[in-house]
Amino acid sequence: MTIKEIYEKFDTIGCLTFATINEKGEPETRIAHLRAYDEDGIYFMTMFTKEFYSQLKQVGKLSICGLNANTQIRHDENGFPIFEGGYAIRMTGDVQEVSIDEIKAKNNPIFDFCIKDQEIYNAMVVFCITAGYGDIFDYDFEKISRKNKLERIYFSYGNANIKYKGLKIDTNKCISCGICKTKCSFLAIIEDSTYSINSHRCDECGDCYLNCPVGAIYLKD
Repeated sequence: MTIKEIYEKFDTIGCLTFATINEKGEPETRIAHLRAYDEDGIYFMTMFTKEFYSQLKQVGKLSICGLNANTQIRHDENGFPIFEGGYAIRMTGDVQEVSIDEIKAKNNPIFDFCIKDQEIYNAMVVFCITAGYGDIFDYDFEKISRKNKLERIYFSYGNANIKYKGLKIDTNKCISCGICKTKCSFLAIIEDSTYSINSHRCDECGDCYLNCPVGAIYLKD
């Protein structure tokens, strides 16, 4: 995915959860939104008078996530939750403060709102997520529009590397009994001479892990 495509997936959601670590090593979250993107990264703003700012400066990293779906959960006649299809997206990355003069020098209309906002609220500052990795969790648990419940789309940019999710099968231990495939409701098991797990479909639900008779399935580091 391009930086533009990643930005647009987040921007479709709008308000996102931004997570940082405070001076005690504790996680803190707040709601904010992204402002712009270019070839250098993805941009957002805060005020230097906020703890959010000091945490960004101290640690230089953050995680963001959001959900594009109905957040209200309905239940079926048995009390089980019904999740309407949608997607969640998350990203972890490195952040760097960018001066308003640098923003103006870009001479890019996408930053006009950043400039105007800083003129109104002088404490406003711009940060750029210069490198990031994450994934889109595109789900359809009721299988209304496709046969499988989940499609993960992985991405990264800058000097960040993609980090794939999901469990793995040790091919040296696998006896190709097929139990993992029968237990996987996400259709993530690939059948061959030995079995493997499709990281784009795996929900890490643990069914294969718990049912493998030879302990061939393990969690990724």
